[in-house]
Amino acid sequence: MKTLILIPTRNESKTIGNVVKELKNTVECDILVVDDASYDHTIINAKEAGAVVLPLSIQTGAWGAIRAGFRYSLSRPYEYVITMDADGQHVAESIPDLLREIKSSGADVVVGSAIQRGSSYKKMAWYILRKLARLKIMDVTSGLRVYNRTAVESLLIDETALLTYQDIGVLLALKNNGFKLSEISVHMADRINGHSQIFHSWIAILRYFVFTFTLCMTHIGRNAK
Repeated sequence: MKTLILIPTRNESKTIGNVVKELKNTVECDILVVDDASYDHTIINAKEAGAVVLPLSIQTGAWGAIRAGFRYSLSRPYEYVITMDADGQHVAESIPDLLREIKSSGADVVVGSAIQRGSSYKKMAWYILRKLARLKIMDVTSGLRVYNRTAVESLLIDETALLTYQDIGVLLALKNNGFKLSEISVHMADRINGHSQIFHSWIAILRYFVFTFTLCMTHIGRNAK
């Protein structure tokens, strides 16, 4: 049962080398870094650490990079794909726990959640969005997830192509297509470099909330027909 660890990156030269080295010292999985048109030394550092690198010639966004990695995984005999961030927050020790959960629970996707990391405003936003989307997953923005091959295939449809992040929109697409979702609690380290793509400013938070609210209402309206 081969497993691919998929890491989307953009200008993560300060952290990607250590992230890859920690993974190689902890788990026996192939590691793919999908570089989203970085202009620093991300690609060089990832290769030197031992990862396979898939460089994208134009910036596609985090979800676009993940979709490219999904296509790569389907061209090879991987049964599971684990997605994780390149900023050092996700720790390698969580990988065995995710794999045990997806194998024992019968779930198609398992989310590694760390709800303690969120501020009160972030937790309130999560709560509202969960209720709108009718999801039981607590940490709807976690990028630490494991997918089985069938779930990966389902996410390469046109319906998900315009999503920006691997967040609630992806979970909604999976839920509405009958996939079983599960969640386990994991530890996350402090961010070593950079900032959250979603929660780095009030304008970004408002834009994200409006977009996600609209997405949730679209799914609710579709399911009500």
